[in-house]
Parts: sequence; C-alpha cells; structure tokens
Amino acid sequence: DPNEDTEWNDILRDFGILPPKEKVKDETEEMVLRLQKEAEGNMNPEELKDTEDDFDEADRKAIEMYRQQRMQEWKCLQRRRKYGELGEICGEQYVKEVTNAPEDVWVIIHLYRASIPLCLLVNNHLSLLARKFPDVKFLKAIVNSCIQNYHDRYLPTILVYKTGEIKGRFIGVAECGGMYLQVEELEWKLAEVGAVETDLEENPKKDIVNTTTLSAWSISSHEDTTTKSSDAIKPRYH
Repeated sequence: DPNEDTEWNDILRDFGILPPKEKVKDETEEMVLRLQKEAEGNMNPEELKDTEDDFDEADRKAIEMYRQQRMQEWKCLQRRRKYGELGEICGEQYVKEVTNAPEDVWVIIHLYRASIPLCLLVNNHLSLLARKFPDVKFLKAIVNSCIQNYHDRYLPTILVYKTGEIKGRFIGVAECGGMYLQVEELEWKLAEVGAVETDLEENPKKDIVNTTTLSAWSISSHEDTTTKSSDAIKPRYH
C-alpha cells in the first residue's frame, strides 16, 4: 500500500517512485468525518432494529429505506478508501487487479513507457480523474511488465474493463487524443464508453472536430470538381 508508513515506502518516495504523502485531508476523510458526526445525532441501524417492534408498517418501511441508504453510503466510503488515486501494478498483478476486479467496478488501466512524454501526460490526467471519480479503479503499468516487445507506436494504450471484459480501448497517440490532450478530453472519452459519469455537457474537442470535418468536406468537394481534369493527366497502367 503506497499510503502506508513503512520504511520501504519512504525509500521509494526518496527516489521519486512514490509521490509524497499528502498532509491535507482529502475528500474521503472529510466525508468520513461528516458521516461520523451525522451518526452521532441519529440512531444507527442496529439501534433501530431493536426498537422496530414499536413501529407500524410505514415506520418499518422508512427504517428499511434508512438502512439501505446508510449501507450505500458506507459502501461508497469503502470504495473511496480503496480507490481515489492512480495505482501502479506490474504484469503479475494484472489478472487479480484488472480482470478479476469486482463485477460492479470499472477499471481503467494505462500501459505506458516513462520515456514517452504523452504517456506521462496521460498519467497526470488519470491521477486527476482518479480523484474526481473515486468509485472507478484507475491503474497504470509499465508496458514491458505486461507485454513484451510492445511497439512504441501503440503507446499510450488505455484499456477500459468491466466484469473482466474490455469495454473500450484507446491505442496510440491519435486515439488517446494527441500531444495536446486536455484532461477534459480524456474524461469525455472515458464517459463515452460508460466508465465515468461526467458532468461535462459536450465534447471539449467538438469545435476542433467540426472544423476538421468541414475542412475534409471542403477538400473532398474540391477534389470532386477537379477529378475529370486530373484523370486526363494521370498515368495509366495496364
């Protein structure tokens, strides 16, 4: 666990392999404190169970709804404690951490090489998205530890899993978004395959896409008008 206070983790932090330990409470800790305070002012589910004989049917239904709500909140908290950051794994952990992840959990893994600038940019964006979507499991792995002789032209490679199956993939510079990839663009890509529930209202690259499409249409139209004259000077092969 990279968050544990161990001598080994301290050594890894000194070498820059692990990020510095955060000193500021994150959203997970704040939510834990909020729920703890809330629990102090309310009866917990066990206490309610002991007294439910005094309630009528409507009360029992309200109690059950309360129990379910609290259970969901605690499950969410457990997930926030488990995820909420970009984890690092090696090839030996792939099956356990990715394909055998809980069925209700989306897993996003980035196969990268540290010598490729776009890979480092993608890792930075995924770290931000891991904080924004703590119920999604974000991982990264050095590609050679998972796949031998994987060509650089296929990097970055982002794979999206659910229930042990690949639900989406982004392979290479173009599919991942290019050298000027913005975190919002990556978020939109992941939302399109269903991995995250984005609050973005439209594709951040929409204008660029539309401009590119218009340019392609203009070129195509121009080529159509000049096809006959071009054909006249094209060499013919038999």
